[in-house]
Amino acid sequence: MFILKKKYFLIIESIKDIELINIKKRNKFIIIYRNLGKQEDIAKLKSFRKKCKLKTVKFFVANNIELAVKLNSDGIYLSSKNYCYKPLNLKRLNYEIIGSAHNYLEIQTKRKQGCNIILFPRLFRVTYKPKMSFLGINKFNQFSLRSILALVPLGGINLSNINKLKIVRSEFLAVMSDIKKKPANIINRLF
Repeated sequence: MFILKKKYFLIIESIKDIELINIKKRNKFIIIYRNLGKQEDIAKLKSFRKKCKLKTVKFFVANNIELAVKLNSDGIYLSSKNYCYKPLNLKRLNYEIIGSAHNYLEIQTKRKQGCNIILFPRLFRVTYKPKMSFLGINKFNQFSLRSILALVPLGGINLSNINKLKIVRSEFLAVMSDIKKKPANIINRLF
């Protein structure tokens, strides 16, 4: 079975996490580069960015405006811990701004920051923190009904529960940990 959504967000921590060869659909995928550890070589990132442009895959940089401008990215991703209003200047330069929020107050903050799409974490139980709470499909759907902005489900999405996403009230989908584990399998199921 395939999951049909308008856009798929793939969150990576290194350009080695994903093979662009596996992406066959155009204008469907958005890669969010979120480097928490060591800084990668700018030349390699620019090369990866060019490959994304050739595949018509949008490329966003997380929480680093300078890097986003250097790489000429399509936009910037603001994590839920980022409360800065500097990215509003990028809105004038036609940069898209995507945010992340965990509750309704953070959604309001991201709206003030200029975000038009919000990644909303912990849809399902995650394996790396099994005792952490999660929303579930019903609560996510309630949040999406109340929200003015487009909400994207994130967290715990893997091959075993991907079919449950058909009843989620969102035109989007975000995957983070399964991209590193089984990139070809998960991408093949997203059409």
